[in-house]
Amino acid sequence: MLSPTVLYSQGNLTGNIESTFQYLNQDSIIGANQPASKGLLNSYMNVFYTNGNFKAGMRLESYLPRIQGYPNRFDGTGIGMRYIGYVNNLVDVTLGSFYEQFGSGLSFRAYEDRSLGYDNMMDGARIIVRPKKGIVIKGVYGYQRLSFQKGQIIHGDGIVRGIDGEVHLNEAIDKMKSFPLDIVLGASFVSKFQADDDDALILPQNVAAYGGRAKLRYKNFYLDGEYILKEQDPSSDNGKIFNYGHAGVFNLSYTQKGLGILVSGKSVDNMSYRSDRNKDLQDVFINYLPSLNKTHSYNLVATLYPYATQPLGEVAFQADVLYTFKKGSTLGGKYGTTIGGNFSTTYRPMHHTSGINPLDSTGVTYTSRLFDLSDSLYWQDINFNISKKFNKKFSTILSFYSIKINNDVAKISNDAHGIIHASIGVIEVSYKINTHHSLRAEFQGCFVQKENGLIKDKGNWATGLIEYTISPSWFFSFMNQYNYGNPVIDKRVNYPILTCGYIKDATRFTVSYGRQRAGLFCVGGVCRFVPASNGLTLSFTQSF
Repeated sequence: MLSPTVLYSQGNLTGNIESTFQYLNQDSIIGANQPASKGLLNSYMNVFYTNGNFKAGMRLESYLPRIQGYPNRFDGTGIGMRYIGYVNNLVDVTLGSFYEQFGSGLSFRAYEDRSLGYDNMMDGARIIVRPKKGIVIKGVYGYQRLSFQKGQIIHGDGIVRGIDGEVHLNEAIDKMKSFPLDIVLGASFVSKFQADDDDALILPQNVAAYGGRAKLRYKNFYLDGEYILKEQDPSSDNGKIFNYGHAGVFNLSYTQKGLGILVSGKSVDNMSYRSDRNKDLQDVFINYLPSLNKTHSYNLVATLYPYATQPLGEVAFQADVLYTFKKGSTLGGKYGTTIGGNFSTTYRPMHHTSGINPLDSTGVTYTSRLFDLSDSLYWQDINFNISKKFNKKFSTILSFYSIKINNDVAKISNDAHGIIHASIGVIEVSYKINTHHSLRAEFQGCFVQKENGLIKDKGNWATGLIEYTISPSWFFSFMNQYNYGNPVIDKRVNYPILTCGYIKDATRFTVSYGRQRAGLFCVGGVCRFVPASNGLTLSFTQSF
């Protein structure tokens, strides 16, 4: 039997560790509760081993108990992911746990986002075949991870099967290698099986989603698009109707030196696709519906009014422009000036019911066409920014955001109904003191439009942040949010938080103490609720 030392010398071992600890206090002013255990801990360790054509990996997870805001699907200590596999130039075979995506994810995406507490990992088998340069065929089969309870993986009820093929014509066909138009074509087919568990209805036990996609590139232009059709899939999400679902998305971009333009569109209807028809929230989604709105990083913009993708239906569009004035020009100055503009909007899709009997044998209650939108607004974001470097030490970014969100759909606040309209301004300044020392500050203001003379939602906010960095290892920051415009005077409170950190090579320590307001944390249109908290957070990350 080989010793661990000999085994390691014959292969390659990599991985990473992440641990987050919270000690929370009671704070009745902001509605923060102290858990019975007082201390909370999330820890992970990934280990990946390769030796020639052999591969293996595992992840140890520990929630003792889970940190605030993490869903109750996470509990205990144990192995949350494990796999073995074999790979060569022709095949890549994995048995056990794996993550995968077909195209843009409209039909299938198994992925993990630790910041969201999201993990719909597949457990089963995956094979990837590359029979020829430019051709990739994927096959997946297995159960999805539903939760991690008492240190064990709990699977969803349904089985997921799928196959995906993609061909890069310019690589696969010799005569097209010099063709000026670069073409990639793909198609996918995904099916789930779940036994009929309904006493009142005859439910389809096998539900498929299938479609195709294309990517085209010509000089500075790029176009990609995908369309997926989902068969009848009555579920708790859609009220157990028998309508078909569809999802289509496209992206058209143009880039050249100093200029970037992107136009995108998305049409979704009845595309909640889960391996268990009875689940809700973020449980066992088979597919992924990308959001068509800009990902914001400034505190007030990103956390006050985020938008979550609506899998039951939405029609969305986005346009993004980035332009840099040349150095030495009148507007560019010595170091150049960059301006950006972004517009995104989302509407409820139009449902046509004329001539359809909702009680007929098909169970179909309406028809819906691609990119057919109603006049019901879900979301709108208009934002601009200007980035300017004045000299080697001083630079600034000015940003403005006008956001409209339908709270009846997004449900981000318990204090408002209908459309919330907020205008947010941000000033960011950076100053480089010397080679190792620098300062950065942000000043943010959020102004919520009144309705009939009354303050809507929680009113106006202000945020200030100052950050001091000693490169390459130390950073210190202080941020305070102040809800000065809340209509309830007792709720006009501050949310201060102090953070410091140390970085050396692949090791990072971070310590923060202060208040955090309740709200939604979103990434790519997927959100989780984070309750209000007051206390200490310690985090540690390490890669090897």
